[in-house]
Amino acid sequence: MMKIENVTGLRKVVFTTRMKLCLLLYYLPEMFKGKISVRRYILFLKRLLYFLSKVYHNKFVKIGSAVRPGLYIPGFPSKAFFTACRKFFVFDEKLPCTTVLISVTSACRFKCKHCYQRNDLGGDVDIDLIISAAQRLKERGVAFFNIEGGEPFLVYDRLKKLCAVIGKDAEIWVNSTGDGMTLDRLRELKQLGLTAVMFSLHSHEPQKLNAFMKSDKAWDTLVEGIRLCHSIDVPVAFNSCLMRDDFYNGNFEKLMNRAKEFNACLIQIIKPKSAGAWLESGAGVFTVEDLGKVKESVRKYNQDVKYKDYPSISAQIIEEDAAVFGCTAGGTDRFYINAKGDVQPCEFLNISFGNIAQENFDEIYNRMRSYFQPPGECWLCEKYSSEIVKLSKENNLRTLPLNKNLSQRIYANWRRGNQTEMYKQIEEKLK
Repeated sequence: MMKIENVTGLRKVVFTTRMKLCLLLYYLPEMFKGKISVRRYILFLKRLLYFLSKVYHNKFVKIGSAVRPGLYIPGFPSKAFFTACRKFFVFDEKLPCTTVLISVTSACRFKCKHCYQRNDLGGDVDIDLIISAAQRLKERGVAFFNIEGGEPFLVYDRLKKLCAVIGKDAEIWVNSTGDGMTLDRLRELKQLGLTAVMFSLHSHEPQKLNAFMKSDKAWDTLVEGIRLCHSIDVPVAFNSCLMRDDFYNGNFEKLMNRAKEFNACLIQIIKPKSAGAWLESGAGVFTVEDLGKVKESVRKYNQDVKYKDYPSISAQIIEEDAAVFGCTAGGTDRFYINAKGDVQPCEFLNISFGNIAQENFDEIYNRMRSYFQPPGECWLCEKYSSEIVKLSKENNLRTLPLNKNLSQRIYANWRRGNQTEMYKQIEEKLK
């Protein structure tokens, strides 16, 4: 089994110092070759180190020989890590995006309560169009490709083709329930560059997970998938959608125990969103006090010595906080391409800036990014969910996301809150 160990305490201090020194030396030839001025080289380092300081609160995790400071930051010292760092060489335009979530199919045999694709009806787009978009994104510096479904292993040929194009220059994480996964398929994907598999773990109890995913096979499928991954040293991670009460009744702690038992390298805590299956009904309210409770729970497991052997936690509530990154959707640092080919700001915001089966990907991508300049603090998926519902009903829509024309009625004059302080510092004060 691949060795997974957390980098905490003094080891974290030593590692961070070594990483900073490596970054200083790694890009130094760029200056000596005249590709960048001395002044901009110094500003590049200041930008990069400032960005990394924003994730220092995380529990760093060593997976094999690579250490990752956060979920969406590739492991150091991989080629993908250095590719992601290059975004801070860009001074005269909006910083490049480094992460994309791509759905290769809407096919799935489970019916998760929170599924944000529940209303994404329609056939899967030609895989060659997705591949073409992925190639362009690699050229643009995207270093983290998160591939999902539905269930991607149910359309294995599509999944394999996409992984083959991405290759080992970037990180490839596949989101899965374990359905359709086999040892031969995992071996093949590992050869193509698969970095990790992220499973859905929404409860520590088999019966409750089965109920959440509406299948009596969900838990057994999950456990078998985890076993297969561990058997050939494919790292295992989890995403978990927890409700407000789970942070008060002990379920969060029990889930962490289960994740540790499964030898997970990382667990992503997803805040329930008013999107997809929960778009109209809502996903429950988290008060300011509730958000504080979540943050404290995560901080405890990521920073207290008592929990140093538990998986690292990446929590959307913390990452998207105004004091950290704010909203990174719309190609600020990540975005989403759904199985039908719609280019969306993120998986939880059910609007489309265009479809790659109808328009050139670059045109759609640039259009979307223009509406996220500068980056903002507002959680748009929550702020505009009611307007999306209203437009959907007024136009008798049976599918989401809203098409390009209806979506424009959402984003044409939207308010995305104050400019994110981190990006303001990077894009303005450090020039």
